[in-house]
Order: sequence, then C-alpha cells, then structure tokens
Amino acid sequence: MFPPKSLLPLPLLFLLTSASTPQNYTCPHHLYTIHTLSHSPLILYIPSFLTPSEAAHLQSVSASQFQSSQIADQSGKQQQALTRTSKSTSLATDPVIRCIEERALAFQGYDVRREQLEPLQLVQYGEGQNYRPHTDWFTSASQTTAEYGGNRISSFFVYVAVSDNIIGGGTQFPLLDAPRDERWCAIIDCDKSWEEGVTFRPVQGNAVFWRNMNEGREGKLEGDAQTLHAGLPVLRGSKLGMNIWTRERDLDGKYRSDGI
Repeated sequence: MFPPKSLLPLPLLFLLTSASTPQNYTCPHHLYTIHTLSHSPLILYIPSFLTPSEAAHLQSVSASQFQSSQIADQSGKQQQALTRTSKSTSLATDPVIRCIEERALAFQGYDVRREQLEPLQLVQYGEGQNYRPHTDWFTSASQTTAEYGGNRISSFFVYVAVSDNIIGGGTQFPLLDAPRDERWCAIIDCDKSWEEGVTFRPVQGNAVFWRNMNEGREGKLEGDAQTLHAGLPVLRGSKLGMNIWTRERDLDGKYRSDGI
C-alpha cells in the first residue's frame, strides 16, 4: 500500500478571479523540444512549458489564497498530514488558464477532453516544506468513482516560479534508473547517488509529464508503481509549482469551473 495520495477537496475549490485578466487573450503558439527520460513509465521533460507572462499571471491570481495542503485517506476524507507540508490552492478558469489547459490537452492528443481535467492546482513550497513519496493515482475506490472521472491517467508538474537562491526542492522519482549522459545534468541532479533514482531540478517555466497508468488485465487501466515520486524539501528559497491532472473520463460538472 502506498502512502496516502492527494485529492483536491473538489467541492470546496477556491474560485480565483482577477480583474486584470485579459478577456481577449490569445494563446501563444508553442513549439516543444521534448526530452524522453523513460518509456516505461512514460516520463517526458518539457522545457518552457509556461511563458513568463503566464507564470506571472498565475502568481497574481493566486496571491494570498493558499492554505495548508491536504491529502485524502482511504475513505476520501481530506486531512492535513506530515507527509505533505506545502500550501496549495485551486484555480478557476480564465482566458490565460484556459490556454494552459488547452496546451496540456493538445500535448496528450486530440482525444483527451477538457472535461477530463481537474481544476489546476498551485502548490507553494517554502523552506523545509516537502511532499513525501506518493503516487498521483488512487488505490481507494472512493477516489475513482464515476463523478470523479475514474482514476488519474496522467500528471504534469510545472515549475511556475523558483527563487534565485533555491537549494533542494527537486522532484524525485526514486524507483527510476538515472540516465547516464552528462547533458541530463542541466535538468537532473547528477550529484544524487544512483540508488536515489532521478531528481529533476526546479527550473522555472519547465514541466515534467508522466503517465500514471498502464493497460492491465482485460484491458483495464492499472496504476504504475514506478511513478512513485516526491517533492523534496526546500532547503533554501522557495518554489511555486502547478499540478495538472487528467482523469480517465469526464469529471462531474460540479467539480469544474468552466465559466468561459
């Protein structure tokens, strides 16, 4: 059994809006250079997933809205835990956030529907804060009901803002084999031992994408244990990250804010 996994307290979302949000915002065109870290599980590294203006907007609309992050137990009840000491908040849709959502959908292919996305979640880490090893997919049936859209098939973790003086705060996949080519050291902490797996450095604007589930027996999707990961403690400075989670099917409309 894996440690408890996070689930947004979906009925209690903070619906964030900004008077400065541009209503005629045009989504910027993105050309990606993708680095494949692993094929099984599929883990991709995406430089410049966010533009600087999008990162600034996310910080603006979420200012002063963060609360202590929670996790869901096996019954689905939300609670604070020592395994997750960050602060977080959820975002309602506005023109800029919708562009980010559409980018995440297009990245996964045209058959993924916007209704499969959970509301975007920002996660704030200060000194000493972390999220211990966990998976984004759920083992509890209470977290994968039809109204929740089933389980989480994929995850993005995006580095929205990283302080210049940051030490620590990487995203670690302890069960993966570390790559050998030294060029990875620009984005992976090569000072970590081989036994510690792979740790992505927090680089502002960049993102890590992975598939949480594989096709199992009788074609049913099953969670991939190798996607176990952790937000390592920030030893100095701060970081602001963003979770983009995609469900197997559409979420009930009450869990989304599709105002535009």
